[in-house]
Amino acid sequence: MKWRHDYMAEKKVEDLEMDLNEEELEESEVNEDKEFEELDKSEEENEVEELISTLKDENEKLNNEMEALKDRLLRTTGEYDNYRKRTDREKEGLYASACEDVLKEILPVLDNLERAILAKGDIEDLKKGVDMTLKQFKDSFKNLGVEEISTENGFDPNLHDAVMHVEDSQYGEKEVVEVFLKGYKKGDKIIRHSMVKVAN
Repeated sequence: MKWRHDYMAEKKVEDLEMDLNEEELEESEVNEDKEFEELDKSEEENEVEELISTLKDENEKLNNEMEALKDRLLRTTGEYDNYRKRTDREKEGLYASACEDVLKEILPVLDNLERAILAKGDIEDLKKGVDMTLKQFKDSFKNLGVEEISTENGFDPNLHDAVMHVEDSQYGEKEVVEVFLKGYKKGDKIIRHSMVKVAN
């Protein structure tokens, strides 16, 4: 019996050792799992920190680019405003200069008309003075580049306004019979169309 008792005791010891080994193994596995979890957490935390750092760098870079673009936009807007103001001043200067040039040409004509009104004498002298003033006026127009619109080449709707039509066999088709109001142009720009009577 002793033998059996020893066998049982030995068996119990083996079972206990086995249980202990299993517990140690389980505990070891649990510890390993914890270590892996901690290692995984540590790696994840490192990845997250790297990602956060990268995003912060990209955000800072984008903010810098945005500030540079804002600054560039402000400078461009300022330059455009200055350009517009300068252009407006130049236009005003050109307009004033053009008006001055026209007035310098026309004022002597005005002076001569005033003298003609004040002059005493016969009608022929007055007519001669008005003719000279008219010539001076036409010369002033010529100096300004303004010329009378011709009617010699017949009616042209781009140059003339037909206010009357007549049927007359003495005149050719679209021939200008009479000019009611002379037209003028400067270069290719029409200042005033001629008002005319057109035949056929």
